[in-house]
Amino acid sequence: MMETPVVETLTFHEIQRYSRHIILPEVGLEGQTKLKNAKVLLVGTGGLGSPIALYLAAAGVGTIGLIDFDVVDETNLQRQIIHSTDYVGKPKIDSATQRIKGINPYVNVVTYNQPLTAENALAVIEGYDIVCDGTDNYQTRYLVNDACVLLGIPNVYGSIFQFEGQASVFDPNKGPCYRCLYPNPPPLGLVPSCAEGGVFGILPGTIGTIQATEIIKLILNVGDPLIGRLLIYDALEMKFRELKVQKNPDCPICGNNPTIKGLIDYEAFCGITSVETDRITEDHLITPKEYAELRNSGFKHLLIDVRNPMEQQISKIEGSRLIPLRQLEDLIIKENIPKDFPIILHCKTGGRSARALIQLLDMGYTNVKHLVGGINSWIREIDKNQPLY
Repeated sequence: MMETPVVETLTFHEIQRYSRHIILPEVGLEGQTKLKNAKVLLVGTGGLGSPIALYLAAAGVGTIGLIDFDVVDETNLQRQIIHSTDYVGKPKIDSATQRIKGINPYVNVVTYNQPLTAENALAVIEGYDIVCDGTDNYQTRYLVNDACVLLGIPNVYGSIFQFEGQASVFDPNKGPCYRCLYPNPPPLGLVPSCAEGGVFGILPGTIGTIQATEIIKLILNVGDPLIGRLLIYDALEMKFRELKVQKNPDCPICGNNPTIKGLIDYEAFCGITSVETDRITEDHLITPKEYAELRNSGFKHLLIDVRNPMEQQISKIEGSRLIPLRQLEDLIIKENIPKDFPIILHCKTGGRSARALIQLLDMGYTNVKHLVGGINSWIREIDKNQPLY
């Protein structure tokens, strides 16, 4: 359990620092003291976690927990504004901590340089007043939701994709949870990640700031939080719309007769583990060095790039045929490619090409491989003149 000293009053310097807050009738000295004594855990310090952490620190939230096991990558800097070029290759929690302390030295930052898992989630989350979900994958969203429901802690949710974002507050004591809104995850591969589908750089700033607003409202107990409401934002149209979310009496974790009594295997629940481990063998893999030798030998084969067209504008393996994953099955059938013809698949890092390989195996193709690590590994090992992304 997290140990944090409880400070009941504001110092002279803190009163001066937060004076613009304190003169608001809805905040006052009492509200600012609540902020100082509040403990908020941020799951993720990426696109959403960046503005959330910055604004919570500036507002004077006394304890901010950060859990993230990733390192800063140059491609993060387009949107993850808490990080800087100087921290590329270093842990995100170190970068975020340095920036938070630079904004407000009075904030107590608690860091967890580890993934949030079913084994540690309850121990990490317990003791916080509010959890803020800034993750980008479904397995962690369900994990955060279930842990918060089991502990009775509000979960401030946000998600982003390309030009659209969502935000809500899931308070198990007052309204629906994430499972009430999304009972099941989408089929594996249906929704691309930000790395695969892209994201408008400023979008997480909008959604993250909304999440930070909801957190502060919950701490102060002011306004109307997004409990039972899903806020949807379209950046291209500059429009917000709102959907009502009802508590599901049959929800397996927050309903009248819950069947989920503890944390489960969330990767299995989201269908993550089966594709790579159950169907793909060593015979289906080819490394960049092995593929370079194959190309140099003149071996006849079909190289299929299953990425999206915009990605191929960044990098490309010469001679590849672009067939986005969603179109693969239809085009393969249409072109009547022989079932035994050698096919090698690649994507950015190997995830989509693994799913494409499974599709072709299911269609009866017998001579299929996919490039380990995708085109990014190809660039690192073979063709260093192209950009990574």
